Amino acid sequence: MPDKVLIYSRFPKAMMVRIGQRFDLMDAAGKPPAEVFTAEQLSGVRALITAGGTPLGAAVLDMLPSLRAIVCYGTGYDGVDLAAAAKRKIAVGHSPAANAAAVADLAVTLMLAVTRRLLPADEFVRNGSWAAAKPSPLLRPQPGNPGRRVGVYGMGEIGRKIAARVASFETEVGYFSRSRHDVPYQYLPSLEALAEWCSVLMIAVRAGADTHHAVDAAILQRLGKDGYVVNISRGSVIDEAALVAALADNAIAGAGLDVFEKEPHAPDALTAFPNVVLTPHVGGHTIESHIAMQDCVIANLEAFFAERPLPFEVQAA
Repeated sequence: MPDKVLIYSRFPKAMMVRIGQRFDLMDAAGKPPAEVFTAEQLSGVRALITAGGTPLGAAVLDMLPSLRAIVCYGTGYDGVDLAAAAKRKIAVGHSPAANAAAVADLAVTLMLAVTRRLLPADEFVRNGSWAAAKPSPLLRPQPGNPGRRVGVYGMGEIGRKIAARVASFETEVGYFSRSRHDVPYQYLPSLEALAEWCSVLMIAVRAGADTHHAVDAAILQRLGKDGYVVNISRGSVIDEAALVAALADNAIAGAGLDVFEKEPHAPDALTAFPNVVLTPHVGGHTIESHIAMQDCVIANLEAFFAERPLPFEVQAA
């Protein structure tokens, strides 16, 4: 009989098909498990699948007395209370680097879209302004990529792939992370120094208490009126109110965002700016990435139920 696994976050059913072929899935569909299942059903749950950004704290863990494995679908695990899990001897797994290439691709796409004013150009054609030869201030020539300074905040697997991609556009690449790496890019000693140096700030750092609102008004001020910020990591890294203020004051040139402080992101002041390109947290949303993430989830679950260490266990910082 297949082992039971609780699906804690809300996932499209298609993402769980392969996993459901190997395990007996109890789908809470993003609702509190106690609203969907009885206490008796939950008492026997030994493993669950969650999205890394979904809050999963001690109160939920207390409802699952037999839980011994939390498996995150994706790279992130910032929503999981790691201390609470460790206290209860619960292993936490994830899918490291499984979607890195796709996320890096979108980061570069956002950079090109916002720096080349792709959305205003698209609208210029669609609304007939080009055919009517109407002038457009938004389509004035902008600086190109050769010689552009791109700063990468975070040099993990995604950061490295972003750096390699933007380097092929003849840019200068610099980075800041908690430690130096053996990479062919300039290391800047702080986020402040990186923002001061670059004209495009790529955020590829893992979310956590140490990175919460790391990109604040002061960092955006250092980036300057010709600078752009691109975020494909977690919305919590940018102080969104400060970003809106910087855009309104023309303190920066624009932004490309795949993630937000609150998701899904409803239309608001941020969505009104023509120099901002927005996508709905789809950085890792490719067929190849999902297969790779599912492979990691399955491998973690199979190892757990076979009483082996998780092959993709979250490593303490």
